[in-house]
Amino acid sequence: MPAPERIPSRGLTEAGLRTLLAEGELTVLGQVRGASNAVLYCTVAYEGEERTCVYKPVAGEQPLWDFPDGTLAQREVAAYEISEATGWGLVPPTVLREGPYGEGMCQLWIEAEPGNEAAETAASAHGLPPLLALVEDDEPGDGWKAVGFAEVGEGRTALLVHADDPRLRRLAVLDAVINNGDRKGGHLLPAEGGRLYGIDHGVTFNADDKLRTLLWGWAGEPLTEEATEVLDRLSAGLEPGTPLATRLGELITAAEIEALRGRVENLRKSGRHPQPSGDWPPIPWPPV
Repeated sequence: MPAPERIPSRGLTEAGLRTLLAEGELTVLGQVRGASNAVLYCTVAYEGEERTCVYKPVAGEQPLWDFPDGTLAQREVAAYEISEATGWGLVPPTVLREGPYGEGMCQLWIEAEPGNEAAETAASAHGLPPLLALVEDDEPGDGWKAVGFAEVGEGRTALLVHADDPRLRRLAVLDAVINNGDRKGGHLLPAEGGRLYGIDHGVTFNADDKLRTLLWGWAGEPLTEEATEVLDRLSAGLEPGTPLATRLGELITAAEIEALRGRVENLRKSGRHPQPSGDWPPIPWPPV
């Protein structure tokens, strides 16, 4: 499956959207509840264009033991930069800018579309998004990949599965590269034109192995030819002194960039999707 065409947001190119997000006037409309950090729903307006967006001020970040220094916003921008370097466009346009509550991450708001009816029915019964499901069988059905068994109450277990979807598979590769410590089901946004976006990339790029994800269905399987080609390009793009490496140096530490290069090289050398290391819980909690 080829990468989907980049779809401009009502006439704006990707570069135009970044300019809008970076230079436009932010107006806070409300707060997205349920997040551990401050997430503000806003409009952003610039030269006659207006869009909705998410603004996450650094001042609203809660320190984490493994991310203690108020850099979650920068990591979200770094994840966007890597996504763009792959050519897959899996992360919505994201910038770092000043806002009403200080410096923060500003990201285009994505209106998610529902999935196909069968997947949506299976998922909604358990409060899961349509790309995920809980099934009573011991093996996934056609078109699904097994993640693992989950407790569903009253001593019962069910098999958690995700779709065998090339868009998800690209996202699994991206997560392995950026060392995503929190790929939950609610962070998957199917959008118009067959696009799939991943959001919430604040806990990424740690120098230590932190990969926690629901997308383990391809663990140990060979990478696709497309993924191998992308990793080759990414390796070259991360060489010291390149525009990408220079940009990342503004967002994450030198040790984290070196670890990023190491993860890319390990994926190229193994030629396979990573498997859980056993040193870190492989699935985020809560998973949705």
